[in-house]
Amino acid sequence: MKKGFLSQYFIGIAIKKLSLVEVDIQRSNQHEFNGSKPLRNLFGSERLNEYPVTFVWLGDENEGISEEGKVTWYDAREKHPTRSEWRLYFKSNPVIDWAQEGDLLIVAKRPNDQVYMIVVKADSTFENQLLWLFGVNDEISYNFNFQSIVDGHDPKVDFAVRYILEEMGIEIQEPDSILLDTLIEPYIDKGFPSTKEFSILARKSVNDSCPIEQPDLTLVKWMEQEEKLFKRLERYIVHDKLEQGFYNSGETDVEDFIKFSLSVHNRRKSRVGHALENHLQEIFKQNSIKHSRGQITENKSKPDFLFPDITYYRDPKFPKNNLTMLGVKSTCKDRWRQVLAEANRIKTKHLFTLEPGISENQTTEMQSSNLRLILPQPLHETYSSTQQTWLMNLEGFINLVRERQESY
Repeated sequence: MKKGFLSQYFIGIAIKKLSLVEVDIQRSNQHEFNGSKPLRNLFGSERLNEYPVTFVWLGDENEGISEEGKVTWYDAREKHPTRSEWRLYFKSNPVIDWAQEGDLLIVAKRPNDQVYMIVVKADSTFENQLLWLFGVNDEISYNFNFQSIVDGHDPKVDFAVRYILEEMGIEIQEPDSILLDTLIEPYIDKGFPSTKEFSILARKSVNDSCPIEQPDLTLVKWMEQEEKLFKRLERYIVHDKLEQGFYNSGETDVEDFIKFSLSVHNRRKSRVGHALENHLQEIFKQNSIKHSRGQITENKSKPDFLFPDITYYRDPKFPKNNLTMLGVKSTCKDRWRQVLAEANRIKTKHLFTLEPGISENQTTEMQSSNLRLILPQPLHETYSSTQQTWLMNLEGFINLVRERQESY
């Protein structure tokens, strides 16, 4: 295990496609997998009764469920003097019940011996992301294949790895927690500052940023730093609230707990989008790129960014070919289609995202809809070679807008 690398979180996986007999709930309400060598690499050669496992199902969009369960790892021929027949048994549960033939199954083991059984919808973005995360390059069959993390593919926990781990519900351990605590200390008692103020704090605390020479890498560093600061401050604020408890007139207030939980969830979603826009705007300013942010066009639409700015867009005499719009979504999911209805004067839309490994089905549909996808250059490697020929990076987009800006 190396701190700051994937092996800090997982030591190995067994991976396969699910067959029809394994997901057909009409045939049985209990399930078993043959204990082939890849599974023995994970579970060893000793019987495990009622071993705790986290079942996770990941589909499209934000679809996902998890279920705590148990498995039994046993030798069906343990009394035979020369033969063994290992099996992994588990009862029916919502995760397995949602699985379909051809879906991906990943049995993943963590250094603390915690086991995840992850079912991923076939041909989904989640499938792309997990195959990239675990470095699976071979074609997946209906038989288990073992992939070591400790002695094999062990990438550094950079922005893309962090993103995928957090989508799986894995908490990232920050090695620089002491420095982060120093930065957020003024806010621990008074709560979160505005998103603008927090973004400025993140940028000022990153020493080696180069928004002009290296806009892609700089954006990733800024976003990563703000995410670290946010999660660290959130931990203190949530901890204090949990310490206080949820009471009303001396009785436990369930509704107050639900409201608080929803507020935490909604704040996470909204702040990351605002942070991304804040940092993009700063990079545009540093590069002397004229722009408007959040201005209204037709039908009350509000593109995130318009270039050169809203006054040029509203001028019918200004050439359409010199206009550019940029939608910004930290995660695309299915929401990328919203961008298509913004800025009617502009035929080809641009969309900036931080989501790694979007499925080819989605990116093909984006292409056919005249939508150009932009990601920071470090995230391009999470996409297939075919997709990479079409993707833009932030530097390329800045150059495109600058060329159009210089032509009028």
